[in-house]
Amino acid sequence: MEGTRTGYLPNGDDDRLLMLQAVGAGSVDDLFTAVPEHLLNPRLSLPAPLAEQELIAELERLAGRNRPLGGVDCFLGAGVYRRHIPAIVRATVARPEFYTAYTPYQAEASQGTLQSIFEFQSMICALTGLEVANASLYDGASAAAEAVMLAVAHTGRRRVLASADLHPETLSVIRTFASGRGVAVDTVSDCRGAVSERHACAVVAQPGFLGTVTDLAPVAEAAHSAGALAICSVDPFACVLLEPPGVLGFDIAVGDGQPLGIPPSFGGPHVGFMAVREELMRRIPGRLVGLARDLDGRRAYTLTLQAREQHIRRERATSNICTNHALTALAATVYMARMGAGGMRRVAELSVQRAHHLAGLLGACEGFALADPDRCFLWEAAVRVPGDAAGFVRAMRAEGIVAGLPLGSVDPARRDQVLVCCTETTSPAAIARYAAGAARWGAAQRRAVGAPA
Repeated sequence: MEGTRTGYLPNGDDDRLLMLQAVGAGSVDDLFTAVPEHLLNPRLSLPAPLAEQELIAELERLAGRNRPLGGVDCFLGAGVYRRHIPAIVRATVARPEFYTAYTPYQAEASQGTLQSIFEFQSMICALTGLEVANASLYDGASAAAEAVMLAVAHTGRRRVLASADLHPETLSVIRTFASGRGVAVDTVSDCRGAVSERHACAVVAQPGFLGTVTDLAPVAEAAHSAGALAICSVDPFACVLLEPPGVLGFDIAVGDGQPLGIPPSFGGPHVGFMAVREELMRRIPGRLVGLARDLDGRRAYTLTLQAREQHIRRERATSNICTNHALTALAATVYMARMGAGGMRRVAELSVQRAHHLAGLLGACEGFALADPDRCFLWEAAVRVPGDAAGFVRAMRAEGIVAGLPLGSVDPARRDQVLVCCTETTSPAAIARYAAGAARWGAAQRRAVGAPA
């Protein structure tokens, strides 16, 4: 950008020249001469700058290529879910006093922001059945990885056990965190018989990536018998329908709050949550808002614990997570307050009913069947399809139906399976259209292999 003056950069040519002279460099390129050539970023071939009016028109053209999920029959889940968002959620998070404040960094943050975080923490505790929750994290995957690192620090052990039915992205983030800290990750299909005295924790999911649910209480018991912590990565709606992790004996519950009033938005931003037993409170990452009283006896909210490197000695910091997703946490808080426990339970029940109704209809289609028929599921399940699942998804997309996630992209052994999800926003008419499209696909596949009609 040297020699160019734009409205986007605060420094002009004269400013840059003064800075270069101060460090003894003749040009911006001279600043990077110590970096080997093969490590330098390639020069980008960018188009010429645009005037504001032209730029807006180009951005609108690009945005017009997007297709909102509301314009199709959507059966896509796999960690990001389309659920109904009450109008009060959008109205609240759009208020400038919340929308313009990225996150509370200091104890002087406004009482309104601190109270909303305190309410978020309280609701997460009620949801998970545990005593203490933090002010939120980036997403469910990073929350799970932070929980694993908490267990490593608490036990002093350098090995962790992870269930194979965790979301693949969650497993990947756990492995990334672990590799940087010299921690080994063992992945198994059943944690109950695999956890040992070598492991800092056992991490399981409820429901699993393929939507199935299992009795997890034995996992917590097995982990405690080995002196390890038990961690559950849980869907928040599963907590209102099934026994929450705290009741099952888990020490830590983590998850992604995206289903709680946060739109899919092409995959982000999300909000992660973490709740722990009280004895683990001082190891929790990030920050914790507490309720206190001021000198006049009035209720006051304050950042009670800030166990991060900006506030305490770096070597004593519990994590390098230095922020929380305050705005998305606010959306989740307003959603939970608006829906209440009864409303959330009804949403979960509707989702289960519609998913099982669709599964029944698909079972009557030629070549379609549940991939795991002997396992219970909630609102998401792997479905075996005739032929290639990716081809089936493409064919259904042409009919205005997002049929789910082709599982071959995750596991080559499941190329004939698609992960299908229903929520309370999935209408009975959309379910009927999905079943009709599946019947046509099944008949077409039968004809393709020359089978008699």
